[in-house]
Amino acid sequence: MDFGLVLQTDPPASAVVELMQRAERQGFTHGWTFDSAVLWQEPFVIYSRILEHTQRLVVGPMVTNPGTRTWEVTASTFATLNDMYGQRTVCGIGRGDSAMRVAGRKPNTLARLGEAIDTIRDLAEGREAEVDGQPLRIPWVKDGKLPVWMAAYGPKALALAGQKADGFILQLADPYLTEWMVKAVRTAAADAGRDPASITVCVAAPAYVGDDLAHAREQSRWFGGMVGNHVADLVSRYGEHSDVIPEALTAYIRERHGYDYSHHGRAGNPSTDFVPDEIVDRFCLLGPAEAHIEKLRVLRELGVDQFAVYNMHDAKETTIDAYGEQVIPALNG
Repeated sequence: MDFGLVLQTDPPASAVVELMQRAERQGFTHGWTFDSAVLWQEPFVIYSRILEHTQRLVVGPMVTNPGTRTWEVTASTFATLNDMYGQRTVCGIGRGDSAMRVAGRKPNTLARLGEAIDTIRDLAEGREAEVDGQPLRIPWVKDGKLPVWMAAYGPKALALAGQKADGFILQLADPYLTEWMVKAVRTAAADAGRDPASITVCVAAPAYVGDDLAHAREQSRWFGGMVGNHVADLVSRYGEHSDVIPEALTAYIRERHGYDYSHHGRAGNPSTDFVPDEIVDRFCLLGPAEAHIEKLRVLRELGVDQFAVYNMHDAKETTIDAYGEQVIPALNG
């Protein structure tokens, strides 16, 4: 099982680089960041610095979207990083939540997202693609390689991930929902004539190692609010009691009342007081290292190839070290 580290690009950028270096030393293989240009610093600038100061770490956004950057710029940026540092990038992409909504725009449609996945990959790998009706090719790209992993929750998005993406990003660590969603993605892949096993499955969620469970929950409750933004979209589309979405995903947002993006992805987010302890425990990995190992073994059996640690809390360094010294060896020893 691979392990990734997910950070927000809060200033100073040097601190983000140092945490990524620490993660690589501790056995992490991937370094991910949020991508929301108004809320945080520009991640692609920082990726260049991370790649320069690490040897093997693969970097990318969790996640970018088709709306805040033109597709040829996204492709060229990834291709440039790969040309400079080797094939060490991955494009995590979704419809866009904070990046779009903070700028007063709606998240992208799935149709636009599906088109962007193909176009960005083709351009970054040196093939011709069409952008806004104009055929384009980046002439200097030679032997380019860019895996595109798609974040998804709902049935149509899961189907799209299975049809087009190289990887599937699931931003929660509940085994029941993981099993349901991985099955949906792989079924869609098979129906599209693809090899379901070729799709990399990445589960991303907060991890907090320690014996004070109450404190760990408070440091991680923000995550239920972040996921709740996407769940609210699903409920508005399919209804609260839908045959196509498990109630295990939707029921907890009944007491949700709005969301303030100025606290997005941060411990102590006041917009997440509706998230019960049960959801925090289901969606996150909390407690002593043994509890993390046990849950990760279950997720691995369900087909998860990578666990990406959301590391937005007050124990960033100790969590990285605990994973490097106890959790990663237990899963990969």
